[in-house]
Amino acid sequence: MRMGLEGVNRERVADEKQAVVGYDAVSMTTLDPATTLAARFADVQSRVAGAARKCGRNPDDVTLIAISKTHPATLIKELVALGATDLGENRVQEAEGKIPEVGRTSARWHLVGHLQANKARRAVTLFDVIHSLDSIELATRLDRLCVELGRQSLPLLIQVDLGHEATKTGIDEQELPQLIETLGQLERLELIGLMTLPPFFADPEQARPYFRRLRQLRDQLATSGVFGERSGELSMGMTNDFAVAIEEGATMVRIGTAIFGERG
Repeated sequence: MRMGLEGVNRERVADEKQAVVGYDAVSMTTLDPATTLAARFADVQSRVAGAARKCGRNPDDVTLIAISKTHPATLIKELVALGATDLGENRVQEAEGKIPEVGRTSARWHLVGHLQANKARRAVTLFDVIHSLDSIELATRLDRLCVELGRQSLPLLIQVDLGHEATKTGIDEQELPQLIETLGQLERLELIGLMTLPPFFADPEQARPYFRRLRQLRDQLATSGVFGERSGELSMGMTNDFAVAIEEGATMVRIGTAIFGERG
């Protein structure tokens, strides 16, 4: 698996009900709830790599982001010691208390949840990558804050709302051109890809059309050079559906339950 950038939103309530501790969405079996963090992390690494190889992809092209929301800094430190290099948080306020304790430079920190305008300043300071850009207003604010705080470049992904669920955020794909045009005028923001959070389905195959559509949008944008020399990241796939997401081209998968177990 790729452990660098070259290469969650809120996890669904249904996911927490369906994906019990250690739930294996690939083999449809369950793991022992008493399994250690080290064993769970190694298992997820193996499954992500296996899913990539199964569809003829290089495992190094898929970044595993461990979603650590609601889990204590002590547990996250243990995961970093096991080799985790990319960590994801949903809420700026929660991350604000944990990131300094774990270590700002101990891993690459990804904001994967909705970013409120009043939390943007702290997000610019705390996170290496933001996955949830969803408006022109937020983009403009982030760029201004980067200037004020002396941050030269902020990598980010646009969250695209493909499921149109009332409880989830993201920009409609019809509004993408305007947002991308605005980003082209902002010097401090670096667009590196797209993110989506499809509806939860007990059968992961039902999420495939959403992943496929995001890949199609990414490919269309890449041909116009929107991502510079990059091909464009695809942040999609969680515990229940990451194998399908990888088959559809995911370059970043966001996995929490299968690594850390159920949330407290």
